[in-house]
Amino acid sequence: MSTINAYITFNGNCHEAMKFYQDALGGELTLQSVGGMPVEARCPAGEEQQIMHSQLMKGNMVLMGTDMLGPAGFIQGTTMSLALQCDTAEEINTYFANLSQGGQVVEPLGKQAWGPLWGMLIDRYGVAWMLNHDLKEGA
Repeated sequence: MSTINAYITFNGNCHEAMKFYQDALGGELTLQSVGGMPVEARCPAGEEQQIMHSQLMKGNMVLMGTDMLGPAGFIQGTTMSLALQCDTAEEINTYFANLSQGGQVVEPLGKQAWGPLWGMLIDRYGVAWMLNHDLKEGA
């Protein structure tokens, strides 16, 4: 079953904010820093400890966050995206094509260093979407 979750972009304080949410809401928190990932080479020096991806899970509740900023940088009020977790490659391709009509592709669908098929777009209404499909072995 596909799901949609909130994905928050922070201005360098993702680790602190997600720990706050964990303390406030409970749940299991995972944090993945930029250091050691292929994207590290494209980041300014000193940003190795920035959070590339974080996820707080408690039951059906999922809150995700990052310190990774788009080309426009940090703009207060535009820090929320919808993360659509897709079940199949066909589903992610269909949703990505449909949602990007009349919008802007920020990051085309592609296999990422961290494993999944992933892409990002802004739809024609200005809503940011991140689509993800966890590829199965051999896919």
